[in-house]
Amino acid sequence: MRAVLDVNVLISALLSSEGAPARIVLAWLSGTFELVVSPMLIEELRRALAYAKIRRRIPEADAERFISILLDGAIRIPDPEEVPPLRSSDAADDYLIGLAAASDALLVSGDGHLLKLADRAPIHTPAEFADMLTLD
Repeated sequence: MRAVLDVNVLISALLSSEGAPARIVLAWLSGTFELVVSPMLIEELRRALAYAKIRRRIPEADAERFISILLDGAIRIPDPEEVPPLRSSDAADDYLIGLAAASDALLVSGDGHLLKLADRAPIHTPAEFADMLTLD
């Protein structure tokens, strides 16, 4: 199984060692599923990890180490070039839909804009995905 984890899920995993996001990242590290990333996702993660409110809780060295782990272990594919047929009401999220579709992966997010599309695409909350992995 392949999955694209939205940046909000990745950051949540770093902020708390408890909860579904952290369990999902640990499951990926143990080989339970394949994680898919792209340059846009990594860049969005870098930007978010640099926000002052996040930086106070996740030191720069830890953020860079996490990004290195992602780049070393995840499946890296190019950013989608085409606009996905299914679009979010937040256009900034469309690349995640395209990335998941291009890599035949599920999309895991806590973003309401994306979750509204779950009846039309394989988009799941972290708790739902953790249940799928039988982590709870």
